[in-house]
Amino acid sequence: MLPFEFIVAGPPVSHQTRHATRLRAWQQTVRSAAEQRWPAGTPPLTQHLKLMVTYYHDGVMVRMDNDNMVKPIQDALNGLVYVDDRQITDTYVRKTDLNGSFRVRGMSPVLAEGFCRGNESLHVRIDAAPDHEELPS
Repeated sequence: MLPFEFIVAGPPVSHQTRHATRLRAWQQTVRSAAEQRWPAGTPPLTQHLKLMVTYYHDGVMVRMDNDNMVKPIQDALNGLVYVDDRQITDTYVRKTDLNGSFRVRGMSPVLAEGFCRGNESLHVRIDAAPDHEELPS
């Protein structure tokens, strides 16, 4: 089951948006994308997790803070992929211009599918959290 990954058509909506309806719609978009890949009837995960989100955007600059981008994604997956987003002990967020050059060796089929769409998107990957007895280097 892990790693679990999926693609969401972008651009994302900030957690700090003043448009609550737009934020709820974005969270439903994220959840729907995850539901398409999450095995039916599989209960939410209960262990500590690592969340990785990469926003492939069109252009050089993104005017959204990483934490405001990832919070709606975390909330959308509560009760589906994991019981509660408090289980996420490690988070990696990246914003990358999709017009760049990339090495594709070892690319997951899910990420390849996202690139084939050719539009702004987010690649979300959830994996088991690393051992916290080892300090990060």
